[in-house]
Amino acid sequence: MDDLTPPGDGGVAYFVDRQPRVADFEQAVIAGLRAPQKEIPAKFFYDEEGSHIFNRICETEEYYVTRTEIGLLSDRSDDIRRLAGPGAVVIEYGCGSAAKINLLLDALEDPAEYAAIDISPEHLRFVVEDISTRHPGLRVGGICADFTGDFELPSEAAAGGGAKLGFFPGSTIGNQTPEEAGVFLGQVRENVGDDGALLIGVDLKKDIGRLNRAYNDDAGHTADFNLNLLRRIERELDSEVDIDGFEHHAFYNEGEGRIEMHLRAKSAQRIRIGGETFRFSEGETIHTENSYKYTVREFGELSARAGFAAGATWTDADGLFSIHFLTAA
Repeated sequence: MDDLTPPGDGGVAYFVDRQPRVADFEQAVIAGLRAPQKEIPAKFFYDEEGSHIFNRICETEEYYVTRTEIGLLSDRSDDIRRLAGPGAVVIEYGCGSAAKINLLLDALEDPAEYAAIDISPEHLRFVVEDISTRHPGLRVGGICADFTGDFELPSEAAAGGGAKLGFFPGSTIGNQTPEEAGVFLGQVRENVGDDGALLIGVDLKKDIGRLNRAYNDDAGHTADFNLNLLRRIERELDSEVDIDGFEHHAFYNEGEGRIEMHLRAKSAQRIRIGGETFRFSEGETIHTENSYKYTVREFGELSARAGFAAGATWTDADGLFSIHFLTAA
């Protein structure tokens, strides 16, 4: 059952808390370390320290994703405005960069509403109150929910205005397998309806050296981001782990079309959590993240199977990144 929490100060129109089940860190880590290929879900990167480190990654020369997408959103703002039409209801899946959503809202013609969906109630409240302050004429609401599951918009959202426009920047779609991405896109298609659209950022397949450098920056921020998972385990789970006994290992798996990130044991290691001990041979890894890359054609085929048609696709001059405006087919 939805819990409609009073929005409080800041002009927020609604805040619906569906009280999503937050995955238990300890249970997820233990289950992942028991697997034949040890793994930890990538969503656990983003504790407070991990989020700060990721912001530093976005500022590195090697990590082109954020600045390239922001450049495309800015350069193509007139096209986005024309395609979206007046009075759009913007639905953002995950509260990411304030720079990106503000660029979009500023580009649109008299947007009617901004509905943000995120699993973290604290972060979600901050975002919607900030947006409502920056855009005082806009109806703003928050929906605390897990949008990767079977998600429907609550009745409080999208109460008026024009067509619905989903927004999913950052190539976050790449963290899902193509099968998972297809299911998610199908769910978004249901959410936006027959008159709706989706604006989505997708990282492109490119020179393998360029991809590998993006996840192995010279300053070591991505390595620090990856190793922070072990610091979380040590700090939060009353565990024993030799953090210096592991190293960051990221590479492009050409056969799978994805960057893989791992934590690799430099020598024989062990991690103790509670009464359980997990042993590692030299070179054994914990798989921590996938980031799938697509060609424009591959992503077009994936989105078409989910019920979308290509309204427009924009790429930067170097062919590093793409933004797709998908319309309901």
